[in-house]
Amino acid sequence: MPTLPTYPAPRDLLRGKRVLITAAAGTGIGFATARRCAEEGAQIFISDIHERRLREAVEKLRGEGLQVAGSALCNVAREEDVQSLFDAAESTLGEIDVLVNNAGLGGTASVVDMTDEAWAQVLDVTLTGTFRMTRAAFRRMIPRARGAIVNNASVLGWRAQEGQAHYAAAKAGVMALTRCSAVEVAAHNIRVNAVAPSLAMHAFLHKVTTPDLLAELSSREAFGRPAEVWEVANVIAFLASDYASYMTGEVVSVSSQRA
Repeated sequence: MPTLPTYPAPRDLLRGKRVLITAAAGTGIGFATARRCAEEGAQIFISDIHERRLREAVEKLRGEGLQVAGSALCNVAREEDVQSLFDAAESTLGEIDVLVNNAGLGGTASVVDMTDEAWAQVLDVTLTGTFRMTRAAFRRMIPRARGAIVNNASVLGWRAQEGQAHYAAAKAGVMALTRCSAVEVAAHNIRVNAVAPSLAMHAFLHKVTTPDLLAELSSREAFGRPAEVWEVANVIAFLASDYASYMTGEVVSVSSQRA
């Protein structure tokens, strides 16, 4: 069995930062990012589309002694939800220094069998949802001339995988949105970057992916294992921090796959 890494100690990378994170409930990258940001000294405001899971996420983080400033339900496919989320977060935090766009929707379907509805739903949440959140953040960050956004893309934006045309197209769009939007706001001292994970293991992934496929995907990784979700969260925290002050428009692969 591959040796798992040791969880790194906090370094106060985000001390004083106010961070808004979407899709932060459950067991995935969003929750790991919320935990990592809080550990690194940030005030966090988290959102999700699932009320029970969001409540449980807040309770779990607070039970670990971490500070959660607040939370709110949000469906990033609805513009009114996006605006309400920003209003709630700013009412609590005052301002938002960092936005982490983690919301996304996947699924498996061949192109020949995929319906318009399935295609549109994945694109609307994963790509257009990221656009809606980014637009709302820009409208608040530009007048203040500061801020950082970190998007969650995927290596599937670069690489082909059967049954993932809609998800891969959406994540490739997130990469392009990251690069183009970063250029637009650089003059306003706002940075936009993205992470592109390959395979990050969490409980929900087990529910939607067969054991055989997970084993095959894991075998492609140089370390012989999938990433822990917190390994992706570590890179998100870095990109959100002042240590990444000269990085913008970058898509950072969080992957151990062989070239």
